Amino acid sequence: MRSRTEAGGKRIAQISLTTPALPLPPRPRMMHPFMNTKTSALKSGLREKAQLMSASEIERTLVRLAHEIAEKNGGVDGLGLVGIRRRGVPMAERLGKFIERVERASVPVGTLDITFYRDDLSTLGPKPVVQKSAIGFDVEGKSIILVDDVLFTGRTIRAALDALFSHGRPRRVQLCVLIDRGHRELPIEASFVGRLVQTTMNEVIEVKFTEVDNAEKVLLMEK
Repeated sequence: MRSRTEAGGKRIAQISLTTPALPLPPRPRMMHPFMNTKTSALKSGLREKAQLMSASEIERTLVRLAHEIAEKNGGVDGLGLVGIRRRGVPMAERLGKFIERVERASVPVGTLDITFYRDDLSTLGPKPVVQKSAIGFDVEGKSIILVDDVLFTGRTIRAALDALFSHGRPRRVQLCVLIDRGHRELPIEASFVGRLVQTTMNEVIEVKFTEVDNAEKVLLMEK
């Protein structure tokens, strides 16, 4: 408080108002632009339990499967590979390259696009829906290897078979999967299996391919 003197000798008090300084807001924490696998798993509500396969193990398994496919089908004459999107596609493409190296002949590789939706009125949960798209080659009369990363209940494969036969009538259809985790709900089995993994219903198999995930491994996750 200050005072000043007016004419006549009277002193008048002056009150100076000072606005207190407001505290600065806290600076936001800088987050690392890349999240590791464990951070991503936490965000998805899954916990990484174990790594089942490394990149080198995946490659060795696919090479073995390619040899088995070529041997069981007596070569590549009339053979075709069809991958189920998403990770069945890069798997089918790799198998095609490995078979070509063994047999010195190319194998046509196609794609089936299957997405999932949830029917709340059904107790069956997620159901596979096939998107209308061309496979990429004529399947009529061919021996088709249907390729997917994980075989679980069998419902995806059932939908894929329906879609496949809507494009033509193959001579034979065989199933190739990287992981068979059991818990089948339909009488569907794979002719070619990379690895059989016993799982519980609280566990999830995550296959990661470089073409889709920028990573190469198979993980066992837990809800």
